[in-house]
Amino acid sequence: MYILGIIATIIATLMLIGFIINSIKSKGELKKIKPYGQLVDVGGNKMHVYSMGEGNETIVLLPGLGVPLPSADFAPLMRELSKYYTVVTLEYFGVGFSEGSSVPRTNENYTQEIRTALQKTGFAPPYILMPHSASGIYCEYYASRYPDEIKGIVMLDTTSTAETKLPNVPRFVYSIAKFQQAIGLTRLTIGLIPEKKRIENGYTQKEINDYKTRILHNINDTFINQSVNIVDNIKEVYNLAFPKNVPVLKLISSQTIKYMAKKNKDDGMGYQNKHLHRLGEHTTYQIIDSSHFLYQDKALEIVDYTEDFLKNINQ
Repeated sequence: MYILGIIATIIATLMLIGFIINSIKSKGELKKIKPYGQLVDVGGNKMHVYSMGEGNETIVLLPGLGVPLPSADFAPLMRELSKYYTVVTLEYFGVGFSEGSSVPRTNENYTQEIRTALQKTGFAPPYILMPHSASGIYCEYYASRYPDEIKGIVMLDTTSTAETKLPNVPRFVYSIAKFQQAIGLTRLTIGLIPEKKRIENGYTQKEINDYKTRILHNINDTFINQSVNIVDNIKEVYNLAFPKNVPVLKLISSQTIKYMAKKNKDDGMGYQNKHLHRLGEHTTYQIIDSSHFLYQDKALEIVDYTEDFLKNINQ
């Protein structure tokens, strides 16, 4: 017991030291990074909206779960899309430069926040929504509620809303991650993660550095609330009929297909086919040889597929 007490005391002391050092380093760290776009009031909290280009079509990029700084992460894709379209990246509450929010992280609230932020910054519907990963859930809900505001959806390896039997990660798991972040463990281990954003793929060094800084502050209560509500949000959307007049292009990463093939012991497309069927006959898909974050190194391919998709819509 004496030895265990010594070990516990050492661990507690190291945690306290880590907390103090992390607090000192964190103080003012985020203030050094200035918002790329504009902050707009949405329900009493500030939301970050970043735009490029002056095209006739407005493409709205929406981030996947846990992306620390979408305005930097989407930047190369934004620059390519902005050559032809108006492109907007919206950072949800608790993400990037946006403030946190205690408003429940439901499909309805996400939809209204997206609508309000876009309209307050002067971007009028109809929109081309371009969600990544979990944002596909909110976009399907948006289209079901306000189909006249959506001209089309280009899905970037989005989460399927046709699969409802999913495990829900308990809140305490995220609380542990938040604690690890507070004591500086995230700061110590982040260097072990390979950097996927590269200059040769169109990122600037500032975007890479800003992203690395923001990831050290990624776990917050708003993000946790989003995470624990994901399964319920999927189930709600599953019970809504997707509008027949909203065309969809789903871009699927080869990495996701390989993962699903291993998990489900099939060709990997079973998961996708259920989703494509749910979205209806006006849905097409393309497979891109890339990771789940396909926009990080396949921006030009995404632009080409988007251009073809919009040409078909406008005929």
